[in-house]
Amino acid sequence: MATASVAFKSREDHRKQIELEEARKAGLAPAELDEDGKEINPHIPQYMSSAPWYLNSEKPSLKHQRNWKSDPNYTKSWYDRGAKIFQAEKYRKGACQNCGAMTHTAKACMDRPRKIGAKHTNKNIAPDEKIESFELDYDGKRDRWNGYDPSTYHRVVDLYEAKEDARKKYLKEQQIKKLEEKNNNQEGGDGGATSHGDEEEDDDDLRVDEAKVDESRQMDFAKVEKRVRTTGGGSTGTVRNLRIREDTAKYLLNLDINSAHYDPKTRSMREDPLPDADPNDKFYSGDNQYRNSGQALEFKQMNIHSWEAFDKGQDMHMQAAPSQAELLYKNFKAAKDKLKTLTKDTIMEKYGNASTEDEILMELLLGQSERQVEYDRAGRLLKGQEVILPKSKYEEDVLANNHTSVWGSWWKDHQWGYRCCQQTIRNSYCTGSAGIEAAEASLDLMKANIARKEACEGSPKKVEEKRMAAWGTDVPEDLELNDEALANALKKEDERKREEKDERKRKYNVKYTNDVTLEEKEAYQMKRVHHEDPMKDFLSKK
Repeated sequence: MATASVAFKSREDHRKQIELEEARKAGLAPAELDEDGKEINPHIPQYMSSAPWYLNSEKPSLKHQRNWKSDPNYTKSWYDRGAKIFQAEKYRKGACQNCGAMTHTAKACMDRPRKIGAKHTNKNIAPDEKIESFELDYDGKRDRWNGYDPSTYHRVVDLYEAKEDARKKYLKEQQIKKLEEKNNNQEGGDGGATSHGDEEEDDDDLRVDEAKVDESRQMDFAKVEKRVRTTGGGSTGTVRNLRIREDTAKYLLNLDINSAHYDPKTRSMREDPLPDADPNDKFYSGDNQYRNSGQALEFKQMNIHSWEAFDKGQDMHMQAAPSQAELLYKNFKAAKDKLKTLTKDTIMEKYGNASTEDEILMELLLGQSERQVEYDRAGRLLKGQEVILPKSKYEEDVLANNHTSVWGSWWKDHQWGYRCCQQTIRNSYCTGSAGIEAAEASLDLMKANIARKEACEGSPKKVEEKRMAAWGTDVPEDLELNDEALANALKKEDERKREEKDERKRKYNVKYTNDVTLEEKEAYQMKRVHHEDPMKDFLSKK
């Protein structure tokens, strides 16, 4: 809404104002009128329609959006060139000493310098020029065509038309002259190959001249004037437009709204506008067809190769050095083909080539033949030759380590083995029936031992408590330690450890004896600190 000033409104008035604006935008309410009685577009944003507060406009208007600072009396009139206002009969004081006009001085005079000025002769006094002054605005001062009279351009048009008429007239005269010479040659009857050749040359010249004469009329539709290489527009050059004007534009092939999208900015239509039409009758199938066919696809692959090579450290760029990129791409394709051929030859040399070898028998290919073979009820061959089963390229029926059957011919307890010896170890040596008997005997013995153990566990016997044996030694069956001697040995070991901790209690005279009893050895082992024991710190405190 084009409001003049923003005044305080209640909530209800503000709601009504918004509803009114929505109704005006929807066309349900009449548009707002400005001071001149003109309708104001309701879709104009508020920041454009609202007038500044310092204009103090009381009615809605859009005058603040116009150039209200411009002078209404401003006109784009120009100087009246060559206009004269007064011509004196005698020289006047202060006039030009050369021509006698009052509007300029001798220094600014544009007439031819006279041998004796008008000041001294009082003859041929020049009329006064019309002096005008204009106050031009910013655009008017910089308008290069300000004051230009378009009617003067007819002189240029007349000049070019006169040149064209003269050229056509000259060509016509040359054509008539050549026709007269041709007629004179025929009347003279010179004949011969020379005259015939001259006639052909003349005909060619006439055709060229006719083409020159009719070029302006025939080829005007295919010329595009293009200004080149000058500051003010410069000379023009003719550029041929290669598109035939009779062809239908791509955006007119299918006028359906949901058909292929046409971008007018780039003039591209990627999809096919007529996908259901016959391909033989279509001359345009979308831009994607040209992008994915012909040299466009090769150019795309070259671009991809240059990007990948640049990422891998190769100094190449498709736009900066296209010739280098194309040469490197050709070298890359040649090296790739060479490597592919080398790999193919290596594989064929190692595994062979089935296409170049002898033909495979029809029996192997189809698995049947016309030969008649008869068998009896037991499956024995009676008549004919038994069909040989085809073999694979892998080795079959290879017997190793004296086995009479292949690996995998026997299965037991989820394990494969040999049927000849019933062994489940792949690289084992065949033991034959003796090995089978030994395995069965070993199995029977193991079952008997398991049964005996279960029987023993059913009625357990009392186990006599063994006596304490010496630490770190094997426990003999008849080992007996004296409990009283062991207690004394433990006391002596405690006293010895206390002496080791406190140097002051250590005696000077140390008695050494080599006789160590089993009780003393047992006491030493029981009191010794085991470093791997996690409770060693607790035992030392105790």
